Amino acid sequence: MRAELFYQTNPDNTLPLILLTKAQCANDLNSLTAFERNCLASQQFKGHLGDVGLVSNAEGITVKVYLGMGEGTEAQALAQAVNKLPAGSFTAQARLPQSALLVWSLAQYYFDKYKSKEVKPRILMVSNQELPQVLAEANAVFQVRDLINTPTNDLGPQELAEVVADIAQQFGAEFKQWVGDELLQDNFPAIHAVGRAAAAAPRLLSLTWGEVNHPRVTLVGKGVCFDSGGLDIKPASGMRLMKKDMGGAAQVIGLAQWLMARRLPIRLQVLIPAVENAISATSFRPGDVLTMRNGLTVEVDNTDAEGRLVLADALVKACEEKPELLVDFATLTGAARTAVGTEIAAMFTNDDKLAQAIGEAALDAGDPVWRMPLFGGYAGMLDSNIADLSNSSASPYAGAITAALFLQYFVNDAPSWVHFDIMAWNVGSKPGKPEGGEAMGMQAVGHYLLRRYG
Repeated sequence: MRAELFYQTNPDNTLPLILLTKAQCANDLNSLTAFERNCLASQQFKGHLGDVGLVSNAEGITVKVYLGMGEGTEAQALAQAVNKLPAGSFTAQARLPQSALLVWSLAQYYFDKYKSKEVKPRILMVSNQELPQVLAEANAVFQVRDLINTPTNDLGPQELAEVVADIAQQFGAEFKQWVGDELLQDNFPAIHAVGRAAAAAPRLLSLTWGEVNHPRVTLVGKGVCFDSGGLDIKPASGMRLMKKDMGGAAQVIGLAQWLMARRLPIRLQVLIPAVENAISATSFRPGDVLTMRNGLTVEVDNTDAEGRLVLADALVKACEEKPELLVDFATLTGAARTAVGTEIAAMFTNDDKLAQAIGEAALDAGDPVWRMPLFGGYAGMLDSNIADLSNSSASPYAGAITAALFLQYFVNDAPSWVHFDIMAWNVGSKPGKPEGGEAMGMQAVGHYLLRRYG
């Protein structure tokens, strides 16, 4: 599904769309004819958030539509109401902010790859100036949702590579990948160790775009296409949604697509370690010691803490290019979900100004993030008796923090680094956010980057 389905620039044959707050409702409705007021009264339209009122002519044909905003915003009203509207085309009678234009399509998103559904789109008229920006962001979110919703039998490491290669070709970017034993030859030992047990070979995906003299921005995304837990196997209930364990990779793919579509003047690099954490005779084991790309040794305490291992190799590679900003996304810990729930992206960073700027962008984008502490006092929880550090702590406490501290050992020469620990999934449907794969933190970072470099 593409966002283009929900917008048009030709205002002919569109219905007027009028948004009213609860306070505006009484005054504005008094100006209508008695017939029109009766139409709205019969539908109990009072301007509450999400109220829909259809005004018909004497022949019973709808001639205008009212939407209630209550005490909320245009974006909240459209998220609540767009799927209640009849199929057709609409023109807002007052200028809508970009957030409202965007949610018009996001609320109508439907993952249609495997289940046919008659789609009767509600189409919104936008200006020629607004359309490119709206489509760039909407299609980025659609891409994220589609990738996460696709099951692993159709989106393993190889298929994920094909997605990145196709996007690189579309935008004139350079694509490269290291596959299987090439990872060992070029010193990505942790990615190889985690993914070697699967039928699909592990790989590291790279996309590079933009002028070499532009500011360097690197995005790293965890691409564990399915996570069984490895030899420390998950219970069946814990495996059910593990097709989404590549949610971090989905975020950076969608974000890269958006930034390239906007032609942001940056030197963009995307790195995705793409693996399946499977079980076979070649699985890595609890107690194994891995020598990482930067020379640190890591004792494997738990094979289900594999995401931080593959990210570590990719982060070291990213830092070798000395980016001025390094951002990673990962569905990393259940502890982050315990701390901030499923709808907020937990954010860790070594840069206070960056944290504040991303937080402000997140508020504007309606993409909630919450800063968590990189508390060095917990670093001892990753101590190992035989290696430089362990890949996880035996303690039941501070799991999201210790995971972020583990990653920090592999971040060097990047003046600013931010790590997002995300759910990447809506556990139920809410206005504008259908159940399933979701962009989390991606829009916050995108809006921040557009402000910083746009």
